[in-house]
Amino acid sequence: MRNPGIVDWDDAFANMAYIPGSDGLPALWAERALAYRAATPGAQLDIPYGDHPREKFDLVLPDGAPKGLVVFVHGGYWMQLDKSYWTDLAEGARAQGWAVCLPSYTLAPEVWISHMTTQVGAAIDAAADRVAGPIRISGHSAGGHLVSRMICDDTPLSKAVLDRLELCMSISGLHDLRPLLKTQMNDTLRLDMQEASRESAVLHRPVTGPRFHAWTGGGERPEFIRQAKLLDDIWSSLDAQSTCTIDGGHHHFSVIEGLKDPDAAITKTLTS
Repeated sequence: MRNPGIVDWDDAFANMAYIPGSDGLPALWAERALAYRAATPGAQLDIPYGDHPREKFDLVLPDGAPKGLVVFVHGGYWMQLDKSYWTDLAEGARAQGWAVCLPSYTLAPEVWISHMTTQVGAAIDAAADRVAGPIRISGHSAGGHLVSRMICDDTPLSKAVLDRLELCMSISGLHDLRPLLKTQMNDTLRLDMQEASRESAVLHRPVTGPRFHAWTGGGERPEFIRQAKLLDDIWSSLDAQSTCTIDGGHHHFSVIEGLKDPDAAITKTLTS
């Protein structure tokens, strides 16, 4: 857990403070996603996978029969946002012929992160019932954490879905939650050492079968780059099929923009 180069852990995770104009990004994301939904007849919205109001996912279908299922789990430090901000990120995989599931999940402080892990597993299971074929899962930031938890040794996924799962891509994900105990955001997350340890992928063995890819921008805060490399190093040492990509100079939010482009490296890695 110790990183002697970090004194202020709140600053270590402060993405928006280091990205000019970031205050306007949530409104831009929402506007672009709304326009994409309006222009995409293959978007099925608010499909329930449980009883909670946030236990719903959107499913964006390709023009023909799907090659399989891609999942994108949103970020927001487990405290903010929902699936509706990110629909346009489905376009790259959709154009490559994949159906794309975008789930929401309940946020802190209403539930602990471990509950969100269970919810994301349930959402993937439910979406997999609707789309045949191979499954690729991805997530950004907190969503990157949540998808990495899907291939840990205590995965919430059903065996039938796990058998179809080919790739897990954590984009700018957090894989060691113990440093969050030192942050102000933990007033909302309510992590203790037991919960932080249980939810840290770096403290789990990966399941056999799916490939893992940690993808992060070279312009990220150093802690995000460290955590991407850390999980890749640990899981590679446990004989997992693990890869880490540091994507140019991208920052925490520009790194996911390529998902809208079927020819972008990040999309090709996810769908190939």
